[in-house]
Amino acid sequence: MDTNDTVAAKIRDYIARNLLFSEQGFEYEDDVSFLESGIIDSYGFIELLHWVEEEFSISVADEELVPDNFDSVRNLTSFVLGKVSGRD
Repeated sequence: MDTNDTVAAKIRDYIARNLLFSEQGFEYEDDVSFLESGIIDSYGFIELLHWVEEEFSISVADEELVPDNFDSVRNLTSFVLGKVSGRD
C-alpha cells in the first residue's frame, strides 16, 4: 500500500468510526463532499481537524481551513500528503 492509500484509509476509518459511528466502514466515494452529503457537520469538522493534526503530526493554519483541503477524502489526503512532504 502506498502512502496515498495509507493516508486515505486512515481518514476513511476515522470518519466511519468516530463521526459516522459505523463499523461497516466509509461507504462513500473519495470525492464526495463531507458537508454537502451530511457526512460531517461543523462540530465534526473541528474533531476531524484536531485528529488530522495529531495523527499526521502537522499544524493547520487558519487560511488552510478551506473546502479545497478538507471537504472530501481525496482533498484531505492530498492536503495531508502535501503538508507531510513539506517538512524539513
